[in-house]
Amino acid sequence: MPWVDERRLDDSEELRVLDSRDSLRSLASAGAQVRRAIVSAQEAGITTAAGGERPRSVLVAALGGSALVCDVLDLLAEPGSPVPVTTRRSAPLPGWVGPLDLVIAVSQSGRAAGPLALAAEAARRGASLLTVGAADSPLADVCARARGVHVDVALPTPSSRTALWSLLTPVLLAADALGLVDCPAPVLERVADVLDAVAEECRPSSESFLNPAKVLALGLGATVPVVLGDGPLAGVAANRAAAMLARTARVPATHGALPDAASQVVACLDGPFGSGPDDGPGASADDLFADPYLDGPPAQRLGLLALRDPDQTPDAVALADAVVASARESGIPVFEQQARSGAPIERLASLVALTDFTATYLALGLGLDPSVSRHVTELRDRTS
Repeated sequence: MPWVDERRLDDSEELRVLDSRDSLRSLASAGAQVRRAIVSAQEAGITTAAGGERPRSVLVAALGGSALVCDVLDLLAEPGSPVPVTTRRSAPLPGWVGPLDLVIAVSQSGRAAGPLALAAEAARRGASLLTVGAADSPLADVCARARGVHVDVALPTPSSRTALWSLLTPVLLAADALGLVDCPAPVLERVADVLDAVAEECRPSSESFLNPAKVLALGLGATVPVVLGDGPLAGVAANRAAAMLARTARVPATHGALPDAASQVVACLDGPFGSGPDDGPGASADDLFADPYLDGPPAQRLGLLALRDPDQTPDAVALADAVVASARESGIPVFEQQARSGAPIERLASLVALTDFTATYLALGLGLDPSVSRHVTELRDRTS
């Protein structure tokens, strides 16, 4: 079933009209977000976070479209951080947080209830505070009263999903200054170059058979996507991709990371979404002789998006290859994407940028505005 309209994806004017809040343009600004955030963080005195001294522990608070900030810092800090790094989406603040600890709260609007409550409680307990968000917001005010460091989000974007690099960059710079991760400004400049390169490849004017994000959108559009990372780094990217597919493209997606997710992915190949064309009701989407009136609509099939990290052990590569081979032998569509080489944050950026564009093009190909969801708006009205 041709769910995604390929002609729409190749019509730059139609994309522009449908993308009412310029999500594609905002994603293309990711490299600029990194460069501007480096300047904003330096101007805010990022190296003075926690008084310039290594804290006893670090807690990062972010949710929704900003949640990847937590996952990335946790990923990068885990191998070598001399102090524990924990994450929270919402209150309560753990009881052990006190004056010796650093709390990092991230919210594009500066009004997200979870990070705001955690920041306020951290300030009440005398913990050091670093916040990233809108200027003159409640979050910035809490930080100012606590004499913490606040970094303004300089480049406007329609949502926290498209403001990721404005939010993440100051946190990585602070973590580098404190010796928690190895991510100095020169590395982030290279990340900006990677993001620029992906944006150029995925530009709206690039035709659908050349644009890697449009190719993925067309392939995933008629499937039930399973996004699988072949290790911890690609697993973080898989989590982000599944969230973007659901929130931006309105396509439910599941995700996992190897080695843990290997069995649950291949087990699904035996189920109703992974069975062959002769094993279940409905005609196969690949059957040229299928009659939708006699055979029924094509059965929905799994689609495996395998995100690969080049910096993997031979055993990890062999496991990922085995999962991909099992999926191909079962007849489900498989899409593999290899991260670019470089530092961990560069490799992660290449995967995240591509799948962010993919989810946005999938929304547009389905005739949806990537930034506006009627049901999300109704949910906010009902809970406000």
